[in-house]
Amino acid sequence: MDETSGSSDGPLAGYVVVDLSRALAGPHAGMMLGDLGARVIKVEAPGHGDDSRGWGPPFAGTGDQTVSTYYLSCNRNKESVTADLKTPEGRDVLTKLVRRADVLVENFRTGVLERLGFGVDELHEINPGLVVLSITGFGHDGPEGGRAGYDQIAQGEAGLMSITGEPGEPTKVGVPIADLLAGMYGASGVLAALLERERTGRGRVVRTSLLASVVGVHAFQGTKWTVAGEVPEATGNHHASIAPYGLFRAADGALQVAVGSETQWAAFARIIGVAADDPRFATNADRVSRREELIEEIERAFAAGTRDHWLEMLERAGIASGKVRSIDEVYEWEQTRSQGLLVDVEHPVLGRMQLPGPPLRFDDAQPRAHVAPPLLGEHNESVRAWLDDE
Repeated sequence: MDETSGSSDGPLAGYVVVDLSRALAGPHAGMMLGDLGARVIKVEAPGHGDDSRGWGPPFAGTGDQTVSTYYLSCNRNKESVTADLKTPEGRDVLTKLVRRADVLVENFRTGVLERLGFGVDELHEINPGLVVLSITGFGHDGPEGGRAGYDQIAQGEAGLMSITGEPGEPTKVGVPIADLLAGMYGASGVLAALLERERTGRGRVVRTSLLASVVGVHAFQGTKWTVAGEVPEATGNHHASIAPYGLFRAADGALQVAVGSETQWAAFARIIGVAADDPRFATNADRVSRREELIEEIERAFAAGTRDHWLEMLERAGIASGKVRSIDEVYEWEQTRSQGLLVDVEHPVLGRMQLPGPPLRFDDAQPRAHVAPPLLGEHNESVRAWLDDE
């Protein structure tokens, strides 16, 4: 990152990323690379830019100077350059960027970059060492390759909604998890490809999709079908394979408890006044098969005390438990702040503000300065001057 973009600290300092993506999956991947110290140059269409600039409410600011909080969530530590890739001037800008880049991120529908003259072969002709991250909805090939993909569509198609929420009511996750996971998998693939390039000198194409990202986290729900031949179903706020593990009601509100071993079950059973060797609940398999009956026993006991009372008892017994916090409570929680999960940035229109911060920390590294998501075309002059200074 140069002086126009804030700190150059981080493991990826000195690397240049060209971010052609929009919406969330690609921008999230680019932001992760920027958080790690790369210089990320976001290329946007003149006039309107990234689709997410218009996604709201809520918007921050007033009058003509409003900014989508959605856009602010996934574009920190980037520069913005506008270029119409359908024009010679725009293609010239992208060619110069590719020549000097280490990574290119794109989430166009299959075939769009080729039609613009920037297919994989053309990109590697310009820069053989370029790592290309391509994120699609359902994969770039296969019988439905190239199909348009949005997060909630992918959550449904990839089975996630069928195992989320209460039985019989397919429910999406409260954040665009397919987009976010695709960005995370994509950034991980980029890092591996950059390491490989150290040995080979050649860049590689890294591909993932919203479909792949969700199937990739099916975990035990996937093997429940592929190995055991059982179709997973939604179990609400309770774990499908472990009991007791979920949300329970105390006298004044909800708390969550996770009993992950038979030793913990023995301690928990004492707290709720149930014999640990009660034949109804003697093993985890017994408890899962009698989950509803077990929940009734637990909530009958919990009704006699407050949430804080039970949390204190569970903490003393070494049993994992916790509150159900609202989003505002999470950001006001001192533990959240202690982990660097809020960062201060200076926005050219909105002024000083806080953003959710990166989830990675590196020992012995000083907290780095972060840069606010850019205005559309904010770095047109500085980036073009840098490109012409070859």
